[in-house]
Amino acid sequence: MSIVQSLERALTLLNTLSEYPEGMQITRLAEQVGLSKSTTHRLLSTLLHMNYVIKDEESDKYKLGYQLIYLSRNILDSLDIRGIAKPFLQKLSQDVNETIHLCLEDNGEVMYIDKIESNQTIRMYSRIGSRAPLYCTGVGKVLLAGMDSPTYERAVSQMDFVAKTAKTITAKEQLAEEIARVRKQGYALDNMENEVGIRCIAGPIVDVQGKVVASFSISGPSNRITMERIDDELIKKIRETSTEISRQLGWRA
Repeated sequence: MSIVQSLERALTLLNTLSEYPEGMQITRLAEQVGLSKSTTHRLLSTLLHMNYVIKDEESDKYKLGYQLIYLSRNILDSLDIRGIAKPFLQKLSQDVNETIHLCLEDNGEVMYIDKIESNQTIRMYSRIGSRAPLYCTGVGKVLLAGMDSPTYERAVSQMDFVAKTAKTITAKEQLAEEIARVRKQGYALDNMENEVGIRCIAGPIVDVQGKVVASFSISGPSNRITMERIDDELIKKIRETSTEISRQLGWRA
């Protein structure tokens, strides 16, 4: 496969800037992507001209530009699942007063496509468009559980099992046991496996053919999302919301 180096480098700059919403100065950006300052400046000049990047003149920091929003408008509009799920996830957020995420699988990762924030004083730091591993998130485990065997094996074969916390699953065999449990019970837990002190419970969204097309979660600090609360309240809420949204997509139990 032929790769255009300058295009690859420009896209790498955009990907890197996406991780820094406050922006980056050119010296640090060049170091981050492994390019010379002059090459980085040349690429940024083109991106600035086309509004893919903007520059804060006071701080000399570069940030993503609004042209990217324009490019993504049709993609977001085409994600019907987002609009269909929204009212049900808003109701769920009001009921439990915790952060709700809606996610898809994309290139072997979880991609967050919607977020409904709680009004609690301690909130979750996450953004629409951000990504996370499949193996250590509740939403990711649900998506894995919905895969057929060849797709699951392919996804797992590409994973680097990094221990995000002391509780992170770090072996294929351990993950297989967990996914079997998720399939049996119909929901998944992230028991402080992706982030210390954060616990999540997630459920599937199923289409008319019975395929898991998305997942959603209730997330919050472990002192609020206790195992007792999960057992007493949240499992029921997740199952009810999963059924309601899936029925909107034509699924019948």
